[in-house]
Amino acid sequence: MDHAAAGAPDAQSTPGCYRHPDRETGIRCTRCERPICTDCMVNASVGFHCPDCATGRSGTGPAPAASRPRTLAGGTIAGDPHLLTKILIGLNAAVFIAVHALPSSFLGDMVLIGRWPPAPFVPTEGVAEGEWYRLVTTMFTHEEIWHIGFNMLSLWFLGGPLEAALGRARYLTLYLVSGLAGSALTYLLASPTTATLGASGAVFGLFGATAALVRRLNADMRPVVALLVINLIFTFSPGFNIAWQAHIGGLVAGAAIGYAMLHAPRERRTLVQYGTCALVLVAVVGLTLLRTAQLT
Repeated sequence: MDHAAAGAPDAQSTPGCYRHPDRETGIRCTRCERPICTDCMVNASVGFHCPDCATGRSGTGPAPAASRPRTLAGGTIAGDPHLLTKILIGLNAAVFIAVHALPSSFLGDMVLIGRWPPAPFVPTEGVAEGEWYRLVTTMFTHEEIWHIGFNMLSLWFLGGPLEAALGRARYLTLYLVSGLAGSALTYLLASPTTATLGASGAVFGLFGATAALVRRLNADMRPVVALLVINLIFTFSPGFNIAWQAHIGGLVAGAAIGYAMLHAPRERRTLVQYGTCALVLVAVVGLTLLRTAQLT
């Protein structure tokens, strides 16, 4: 009886610090669960970390990136949350300057056009002739100063908050896929001999995603709705010569992608977010193939 009682303290003795075995401690690292003494423990947002986990040298526990702060959509928080928006504005401005500095053939190669010249002439250019790149280049091309001014102003005010909320990769994906959706719907529904250009499809995609962001934050939706209604009035007003197809295509795609980005369940976040983008791209390809078949 006495022998058993004497052995109990040894069986339940307090462990020693993994770096200082002679120091007993009841504290463990919240990542790797190794015992650490008061000299070794590093304050963390939850509990304490050992020096190895705190500096990312430990092979156990989650990677250092796992503890980094994330955006609402799960992206990495960047030092300059508006960097991509600035780059996109700069790219549009560079193309605008090139349009006016280079021969007119440059503009002709950048715009979205289905098939040119019209029948009975033999088609020589257009998306229907395999120039799918026009679905992308048209998104960065402007000819009138008021056109690029309005689009870039909208891009700055809408893009900044979205880039901060989504993270760079998701934000860029939203912008490009929304723009492609607008181009595809324009190609499908507009006259094949009408040239269209502008970043409006991508910008309206940001409008749709902004609505999803406001809903995610439970903020007042009325200012966004009012601004969107005003833009839609201009879109369908006669005399402005606006490709409404690009606006509607971008808006629908942006709303769908934005909702998926901001409301995806955490455990399946990446799959839902990029899966939605993939579905929109499949629709873009399908619409483009359908229209090409109609024109050829």
